[in-house]
Amino acid sequence: MKRIIEDQLIEWKTGVNRKVLLLRGARQVGKTYSIREFGQSFKYILEVNFESDKEVHSIFNADLNPDEICLKLSAYYNTPIIDGETLLFFDEIQDCIPAISSLRYFYEKRRGLHVIAAGSLLEFALKEIPSFGVGRIESLFMYPLSFDEFLWAMGEALLCDLKNTSDTNHSLDNIFHKKLLNYLRQFILIGGLPEVVSVYAQTKDLILTQKVLDGLITGLNDDFAKYKQKVPVSRLRAVFDSVVHQSGGKFVLSKVGGNYNYIQIKEAVQLLEMAGLIYKVTHTAANGLPLGAEANPQRVKIILFDIGIFHRILGLDLSRYLLLENYDFVNKGFLAEQFVGMEIIKNSSNYKPNRLFYWHREKRGSSAEVDYIIQKEDLIIPLEVKSGTIGKMQSLRLFLKEKQIDYGIRISMENFAHYDNIRVYPLYAVRNILS
Repeated sequence: MKRIIEDQLIEWKTGVNRKVLLLRGARQVGKTYSIREFGQSFKYILEVNFESDKEVHSIFNADLNPDEICLKLSAYYNTPIIDGETLLFFDEIQDCIPAISSLRYFYEKRRGLHVIAAGSLLEFALKEIPSFGVGRIESLFMYPLSFDEFLWAMGEALLCDLKNTSDTNHSLDNIFHKKLLNYLRQFILIGGLPEVVSVYAQTKDLILTQKVLDGLITGLNDDFAKYKQKVPVSRLRAVFDSVVHQSGGKFVLSKVGGNYNYIQIKEAVQLLEMAGLIYKVTHTAANGLPLGAEANPQRVKIILFDIGIFHRILGLDLSRYLLLENYDFVNKGFLAEQFVGMEIIKNSSNYKPNRLFYWHREKRGSSAEVDYIIQKEDLIIPLEVKSGTIGKMQSLRLFLKEKQIDYGIRISMENFAHYDNIRVYPLYAVRNILS
């Protein structure tokens, strides 16, 4: 299963000033699989799983000298550790805090060795080592499959290439537009978690993918128990469920079920965000760059990390009609908004988490909202997401006029097009906007 992050891994391998690499992301996004595939380009790969190999922890409880560690690991796993020939892979490293501390010494004393670490709840562990590896560790952030990666998994690399060469002045032939819309409907139903996509690619069984999603949701709920020292499981579940049910609008703390105060809910939101399960969309006045300079952290919307998980938790019975040719997301605009937000994140730099912004003006008789505001080079670009193929774009035009911006983008089920100062991109082409 080809992933975009493969290019970054290759760049890291051949980099002149290579640092220890930390691959970060939520559970089940494919970190371990991608590193194992990447490891095939080395003569040897030595994988240490700190979750299953508990005995190995003792190696890191003594001297953190990388030469000593490598000598012991090589003997334990009967695998040579040779600079330039071996990939040393620490998986689930959050389960061994001393191993995280050792990473800085690999950079300082064994710079010729390729060392990668990965974990799913790393942010919690890193909080305990606030100054770890500054200037010595490089992070890559990984997410569920993007729509382009889904097309690759479906064996449609050429269709993906055709999509990526299109723009508002070069629309797609209708036959390809319809084919991409069909794949989009499938993707929104199953989401981008590798296990689900793999099952669908092999079986084309939508019902089976829903069962896989149910299993993954159970796993997510079980993971909440790992946060219980910080926040009770019941509170995390209440906030997580509320994020799903408040989708499409401002997240209101008072709507969270249970008898929790502001501080308790805020703490739970922060933990879910650290775990990579949710992403905030923060209000910005968007009067200039950077967008975060005029952000209002008290006004946020929140989206889930995977749209398949999202609709399954919400209980939408999409399997009956989502693949119908004329289905155009009517009354399902929140799905389109969730999809676009995560596509922006997935197709942005893997070297730092991307922040999402929206704009909302509340005036009596003149309320307006633009779903996403992005920065592209030195430009502010508003993105209005429409679930169907029609819409008056009043908020988008008002924003353009008020901020004196040259053009805006409408994202919908339409083909590539443009109307005056409005450029139209299909929902499946968010990557085209960012590239």
